[in-house]
Amino acid sequence: MVGGGGGSVGGGLLENANPLIYERSGERPVTAGEEDEQVPDSIDAREIFDLIRSINDPEHPLTLEELNVVEQVRVQVSDPESTVAVAFTPTIPHCSMATLIGLSIKVKLLRSLPQRFKMDVHITPGTHASEHAVNKQLADKERVAAALENTHLLEVVNQCLSARS
Repeated sequence: MVGGGGGSVGGGLLENANPLIYERSGERPVTAGEEDEQVPDSIDAREIFDLIRSINDPEHPLTLEELNVVEQVRVQVSDPESTVAVAFTPTIPHCSMATLIGLSIKVKLLRSLPQRFKMDVHITPGTHASEHAVNKQLADKERVAAALENTHLLEVVNQCLSARS
C-alpha cells in the first residue's frame, strides 16, 4: 500500500475521497512457449487479471488494481470448461459505482475473450451492502445488453476501459 488521494469528480463529492492505494504487481514475463504460435496457449488467471487490472475506476484517476478492487487471487479460470469467474471488491460497502465497475469488467472480458467463454463477474462475498442485487444485475444477460444499448452508460464504460494519458 502507498498513500491515499482525495478530491472530487465533476465538482461533486466523492463517496470515498481518500482511498487506499496499492502497489501494482509486476508485468508477467512472456515465455518462449507463449510466443510460439504452434503451441496452444491456454487462458489462465494471470491472463484474465492482466486484462482487467488496468480498468479505470469511474470515480478516481486510478486503476482497479491500484485500488485493490481486483486481485489475481480472485480470478478463477477453467480453459477446458471455458469458464471465467472474477470477484471484485468495492472500496467501500455502500459504493454506488459497484454495478458500473462490474459492468466494465464484464465488457472488457466480452470484448477480449473468445465467445466460448462463460463469464461470472460478481462482488466478493460480504464486501458490499447491495451485493445480491448487484450480482443479480451483472448475471442477467438481457439487463447487461440493455445497459450497453444506453449511449451515455456505454460512453462511461468505454472511459473506464480506455488507457489513461
